[in-house]
Amino acid sequence: MIKRFKTYLAKPSDVKPNWQVIDASGQTLGRLASRISLTLQGKDKPIYTPHVLTGDYVVVINAGKIRVTGNKMAQKTYYRHSGYVGNLRQQSLGNLFQKHPDRVIRLAVKGMLPANKLGSEMLGRLRIFSGESHKHDVQVSKSQ
Repeated sequence: MIKRFKTYLAKPSDVKPNWQVIDASGQTLGRLASRISLTLQGKDKPIYTPHVLTGDYVVVINAGKIRVTGNKMAQKTYYRHSGYVGNLRQQSLGNLFQKHPDRVIRLAVKGMLPANKLGSEMLGRLRIFSGESHKHDVQVSKSQ
């Protein structure tokens, strides 16, 4: 008789998300974003299931202190379009980083998450703060 093993698939009721704080000061944008996306997806956990939200909440502090390599601050461009003719807007990484450093990290992480409803729920679990302090001290201390 052949013994068959069953693959474990997590149910939403089995998952207890934690809160993780990541300090972004001095870290490279792409490497930071890939680490955040792995945590949001739950791929760093043994109970990872692709169709269930198994990831943790992520709080990023010091978003204004990230670094990028090369000449990306001047050359990398972000585009957005309103849908109307002639309304293609473009902005360099340097300009966006000066005004909204949190959006730079959010856009980098969004590109690494799945493009479906689950991906947008994962992105909703990301909290980014430009400074040292954040308002999620209670949640972080409960999950530790």
